Amino acid sequence: MLDIPATLMRGGTSKCWVFSRSELERIGAPVDDILLRLYGSPDERQIDGLGGGTSTTSKAVILAPSLRDDADIDYSFAQVGLADGRVDWSSNCGNCSAAIAPYALHAGWLVPRGERTTVRIFNTNTGQLIVAEVPTPGGMFDESGDARIVGVPYPGLEVVLWFVDPAGRTTGSLLPSGRPWEEIAGVPVSLVDAGAPVVVADAAALGLTGHETPAEIDARPELLSRIDAIRREGAVRMGLAATSAEALKAVPKFAIVSPSTAGDHDFGVIMMSMGKAHPALAITGSVALTLAATVPGTVVERLARHEGAEIVSMRTPSGVITTRVGRHGTSPAVGITRTARRLADASVTLPVEQLPGHVPGLAEEALLVR
Repeated sequence: MLDIPATLMRGGTSKCWVFSRSELERIGAPVDDILLRLYGSPDERQIDGLGGGTSTTSKAVILAPSLRDDADIDYSFAQVGLADGRVDWSSNCGNCSAAIAPYALHAGWLVPRGERTTVRIFNTNTGQLIVAEVPTPGGMFDESGDARIVGVPYPGLEVVLWFVDPAGRTTGSLLPSGRPWEEIAGVPVSLVDAGAPVVVADAAALGLTGHETPAEIDARPELLSRIDAIRREGAVRMGLAATSAEALKAVPKFAIVSPSTAGDHDFGVIMMSMGKAHPALAITGSVALTLAATVPGTVVERLARHEGAEIVSMRTPSGVITTRVGRHGTSPAVGITRTARRLADASVTLPVEQLPGHVPGLAEEALLVR
C-alpha cells in the first residue's frame, strides 16, 4: 500500500482530486491504472475509492510547474469513468480549471502579485491557454471568499477564468463541418468547437421545452439513446471519430438549447455530461455556446435573444450563468467567473499490488527515495 499526497478541491460546480504530476510518475505504473484504482473504478458506486459515483465527482487534475514561456502551470485533466473502466483525456473541465490557481498559490508554487494575481495555465488536453485571476488583497493570498455562483450553495474564493483564443482547439475550426446549421436524424444542430467540441441541438426538435430537470431527462432512456446517437454522428462529422461506434463518451459534449422565457437570459441550455444531464453547466461547453451565439445561422443564434452584446446569459438547471466576450492581449477570449475552495489536504492510499502488471517492490522502492 502506497501513500500519495493529494488535495480535494471544489472548482465551480465540480469536485476534483489534485495530484502533482511528479508524484504520480514516481510510482512507475501507467497513470490510467493508478487513477482507476484510486477512484474505485470500474464500479458505479466507486465504493472502494475516491470517486463520488457521478461524472462531476470523478475527476482528476494533474499539475506541474510549466517550462513554457507563456504559462506558469501545466494542467492535465482526467475524467475517470465509473463503470467502463476507462480514463478519458480527450477534453478539459472548465469548472476544475478554477481550482488550479488557488491550489498553486496555497502550495507555494507561485507567489501573489499585487491586488489580483494572474496565473497562466496551459491545458495539455486541448492546447488551451487559460488565464485565471484571483484576488490577493495587499499582495496576500487568502483562501476565504464571499463570491457566489449558481449550482453551489456556499460562497467561495472568486476565480475569473479567461479562455484565450478558444476556437478550434480540438478540430482546428470553430465550425468543424464548415456549416453553422445542419440536421442529424431530423434534428437541427450546430457543431461547434471552442473550449470543447459540442453538438448543439434544438430542444423543440427533441420534443423538449428546455425547462426539464436533469432527473426528468435522465429518466427517459429512449431520449438518452437518441441524444447519444446524434452526438456520435456529430463526432464523425466533426472529424473526432471514424465511425459513430468509435466516438468517445466525453467528446463531443451535447447541449440542448431553447428560447429565453424571461428577461434575465438570452437562451436556455441543458448540457449532457457522460451520458447524463449536467446539474448546472460544463464551463468548456459554455465557451462554445458563447461563441455560437455570435455566429449567424447557428442553432444558438437563431434561438437566442443575443444582440451582439459582450455579455451572454444562459439559463441552466441551476440558474442563470453569464459569460463575457473580450480579449486577452491581442487574442479573443471568453471569460467566466467561478468560485473554488480547498476541501482537504490528504494522503490517499493506493493498493499498488492490485495494479495490472505490478512488479512487487518496484513502486514501493521508487517512493522510498521521495
